[in-house]
Amino acid sequence: MADPRGDRLQIMLTTEEVRMLDDWRFSHRMPSRASAVRELLRRGLAAEGFGLSPAGAKSKEYGLGNGVTEKKRDGRGGAPAE
Repeated sequence: MADPRGDRLQIMLTTEEVRMLDDWRFSHRMPSRASAVRELLRRGLAAEGFGLSPAGAKSKEYGLGNGVTEKKRDGRGGAPAE
């Protein structure tokens, strides 16, 4: 029987990104990192207002933490507070 997920995608994550992924995975009782990544990808693609990347955007601009710690966020998970 063929695997329904078929294609393999390998990504490199920073230690911080892996920690954040694992924290999210455990808090949502996901069975594996792969299932957590698939769920986050599904949610991200389904999000309202998801647009195309700006021309010339670099892949390093799209990390999970993106250099902003939770304490610096605006309290709603949005952009950093001023």
